[in-house]
Amino acid sequence: MNELKHIAEQIRYNCNITDAKYAGIYSVCNLALRLRDLFKWENGLDPWVEKNPAEVLEWIGHREQKWEELADKDYIKINIQGNAYQPFDTKNINTFLEPHNLLYGAGYARSLKPTFFLADVEQKKVINGCTVYFLGHEWARDLFTCSAQSIANTIFIRKTSAKAILWDQIFYMTKSGRNALAFALKEYGLEINDHKKLHHQLESILTNEIETYLYHEMGEIKDTVFDHDTFKEIISSFPHSPVELLVRSVKDLLANTNKYGMLNYIVHENRSASLGFYVAFMDNFTKKIFPEILIGFDTFTKSKDWRIIKKAVAAGYITAKRYAESICSFFEKGKKIRDKKWTEAELIKQLIEPLCV
Repeated sequence: MNELKHIAEQIRYNCNITDAKYAGIYSVCNLALRLRDLFKWENGLDPWVEKNPAEVLEWIGHREQKWEELADKDYIKINIQGNAYQPFDTKNINTFLEPHNLLYGAGYARSLKPTFFLADVEQKKVINGCTVYFLGHEWARDLFTCSAQSIANTIFIRKTSAKAILWDQIFYMTKSGRNALAFALKEYGLEINDHKKLHHQLESILTNEIETYLYHEMGEIKDTVFDHDTFKEIISSFPHSPVELLVRSVKDLLANTNKYGMLNYIVHENRSASLGFYVAFMDNFTKKIFPEILIGFDTFTKSKDWRIIKKAVAAGYITAKRYAESICSFFEKGKKIRDKKWTEAELIKQLIEPLCV
């Protein structure tokens, strides 16, 4: 336990450094929400528990003061039993940790923010050639969090983070997604405003929906359209920009609509609630480039005809493939003429502005 505490403290230190350096990538509202969730995680609170605002603000003040002290610091190596590992050396670090049912993650999130976590391993499976870790309690994490992520042929399902994210997605649902959300919750016997009942069922809903997160990551791993190295190169060229948002949305749509992805899994398993959640939680870019699912879902809620959704998914894949090919074409042309500004301007003019997002 002392060794675990020592490892977690080192990872948390690096988490604080990345937050100090990259907090500015978030909008004021988004940063406030992420800080609130980080406060809840550090204090072991359920997602729906709201503490006295003064207490939260005091904690935020201390955290921001700590960030000021760390903003110019470098990430430290992770020392484990006398061996020092680079913070992104997950392979060697996990060689030590995995026998103790722990897993360390390190990588780059949106806008190339370095991100780190340490979590308990609850279960490990091999599915479709991919190693899948189902993770429980998190001992260390930073501002960025996600329900699932993948590296190479390995998928991590972060259940603690997923629970908090699912609650926030439901609780802060925008008007445009409320009908789809109401449909999804009704499949679980819930009304959209019955938050107290949702408290009791959130864990079981998450357990049931975990598979869809897994198949999104599976779809990303198996995608053959958007070359992974090209994708990373584009993201690193235009971080924290509308281009990054579009590219990520297209990549996600390819993952969700290919034969290994989330939506084909939902159709194959006739998962009505999962379909409702997908439509409710769609981002603005995806709504614009994948209108077939919105139209199809509206009809589906009346007919429960899965052929409509299957047809919409096929159309979405064709659209995502076309967008991916266009993005790569503009990017390669920009590289050839060595003009990144031209690439960004053309992507915005030709692909983003017509969407009116």
